[in-house]
Amino acid sequence: MDIRTTGGPATAEEMAAVDGLLGEPQPADHRVVHGGRAMRSQRHLLLPVLHAIQDRAGWVSRGALEYACRRLSIPPAEAYGVVTFYARFAPQERGPVALHVCDDIACMLAGAKVVEGAHGAPCLGLCDRAPATLTERFGEAYEAVQTPAREAARQPGSRLLRRVGVVDPDSIDSYLQHGGFAALKLAREMGPAAVIDEVTRSKLLGRGGAAFPTGRKWQSVADAPVRPHYLVCNADESEPGTFKDRVLMENDPFALVEGMAIAAFATGCEKGYVYVRDEYPLARRRVGEAIAQARERGYVDFEVEVRRGAGAYICGEETALFNSIEGKRGEPRNKPPFPVEAGLFGKPTLPNNVETLVNVLDIVNGEFADTRLFCVSGQVLHSGVYEVAMGTPLRALIDLAGGLLPGRTMRAVLLGGAAGSFITPDQLDVPLSFDGTRAIGATLGSGAVMVFDDTADMRQVLLRIARFFRDESCGQCVPCRVGTARQEEILERMLQSPNGDGRADVMLLSDIAQAMRDASICGLGQTAANAIASGLTQLKVLNG
Repeated sequence: MDIRTTGGPATAEEMAAVDGLLGEPQPADHRVVHGGRAMRSQRHLLLPVLHAIQDRAGWVSRGALEYACRRLSIPPAEAYGVVTFYARFAPQERGPVALHVCDDIACMLAGAKVVEGAHGAPCLGLCDRAPATLTERFGEAYEAVQTPAREAARQPGSRLLRRVGVVDPDSIDSYLQHGGFAALKLAREMGPAAVIDEVTRSKLLGRGGAAFPTGRKWQSVADAPVRPHYLVCNADESEPGTFKDRVLMENDPFALVEGMAIAAFATGCEKGYVYVRDEYPLARRRVGEAIAQARERGYVDFEVEVRRGAGAYICGEETALFNSIEGKRGEPRNKPPFPVEAGLFGKPTLPNNVETLVNVLDIVNGEFADTRLFCVSGQVLHSGVYEVAMGTPLRALIDLAGGLLPGRTMRAVLLGGAAGSFITPDQLDVPLSFDGTRAIGATLGSGAVMVFDDTADMRQVLLRIARFFRDESCGQCVPCRVGTARQEEILERMLQSPNGDGRADVMLLSDIAQAMRDASICGLGQTAANAIASGLTQLKVLNG
C-alpha cells in the first residue's frame, strides 16, 4: 500500500528535477529489498535535492518531498523537519519570481523597506551594497541575481586582497600569471610535516571568529588515525555586517582552492567541501568553476565539492554545518568529541574559513603578514572590505572607509557583528587586536565593523538584533530557544514603555543573558545578549 500525506503526487517537472541530480530510478523489483547502510548512504544528498526541486518549481511541495524521500530512502517526517528548518526553502507555493529585500541593520540604515510582493530577508551578506536585494527566477533555467557589486577595496600594500581586481576570477591562466599555485608546488616539495610546522610557527589564528590556533588544529587532524579525513571550508558567513569571505570567493576563488589543496595535502584529507551560503550565487559559481579548472589542470588531486546552504545562521557553527552537509537539520552537536576527532560523517575533520585558508598561501611562501580583513559598513562614505595590520586603531580603519557623511557625528560602532559589542566615540582608538579589544570588553569576532552616526535610531537597531537571534536560534536547547524570545519581548516592552520599571527589566535581561551564556549548547545562545547589553549600558539607549 502506498501511504501518502496530503498534497498529491509529484509533478513530472518535480520528478525531473530529482532525477536530474540522482539519475534515473532503477526499475522496481519487489523480490529484492534494499536497506541498511547502503540505503542510508545517500542521506547527505537531501539538501542538494531540495534545492533542485525548488530551483525548478519555485517551492518544495509535499508530493515532491515524498518522491525525493523514496529516492533517498529517508522517512518523510525527517525530511519535512529539514525543509521547515531552513529559511530559504519554501514549503508553500509561490510565483516564478521571488524578490528578497534585506531588512537587516546595514540595509535598514540605508533606508531599505520591504515593498508589496517582496520577501523581507535577514542579512544577505551584501552590506557593502546596501540597500541590497536578491532576485530568484525559478524554472529549468534557474537564475539568482544579487544587487550589482561595487569595486572591491584594495589598499596599497595589501596581501590578502592584492589579486582582487587584478586577476580574472574566471581564468586559471590569469591566476597563474600572478603567481598562482606556486605555494602549492612549494608545499608539496616541503612535505606535510614541514607545512604544518610553518603554519604553527606563523601563529595564525582562525579568522572565523573563534580565533583558535590554526596549526594546532591541522596537527590534530594529521595525527588522527581514523580514515578518511575531511576538509570543510566554512563559507557560510551569515553574521550581519560580515561579507569578507564573499569578496574573496567572488574575486579570488583560485586562491581559496589553492589554500584548500595545501591544507588537504598537509593533513591527509581525502575529500573537501566548500559550504557556501545560499545567498551567494556568484561566489558559489566562481568557486565551483575554479575547482573544475584546477582539477582539469592537475593542481587539485583530491575530491572537492561545493555545497549550498539553505538560510541558517546557525550553520556557521561547525558542527551544525556538518549536520547540514549530512542532510540533517542544522543543529549543533555537543562537544566533545571535537571535529578533529569525530566531525563530518563521524570522521576526523578540518574546518577552516575562507580568510584562514587564503592566508596559508603567504605562510608557505614565507611572506605572511599578520593582517586582518574587516568589513566596514553602515553610515560611512565607502563601505567595503579593508585589510589592515593587527593592532591598527579602530579610528584609522574608519578613516580608510572615508569616515562619516559631512555634518554627521559619531554615535557608536558595533564591533564583531550582531554577537559583538557597541563601542562609544571615546573608545575609537582601541587597537584592533585580540588583546586590545578584550581590554575594553569587546571582541573582533568575524571582523564586522558597523558604524552609526547621530541619525541612527538605536532603539530599532537593538530590536533588529534581538529579532535576528530569535529568528536564527535553532531551537534545540531551551536556554537559547526561550531566552532569545524573552529577550526580544522584554526589549520591545522597554522601548515602547520607557516610563515603566526599566531597572527591573534590565535585571531580568541580565539574568536571561547569564542563563544563555552558561547553558546554551553553542556560541549563538552564549553571545545572543552581548550587543543588547552593551547597547543598554554603554549607549544608554533608553535614555535617548
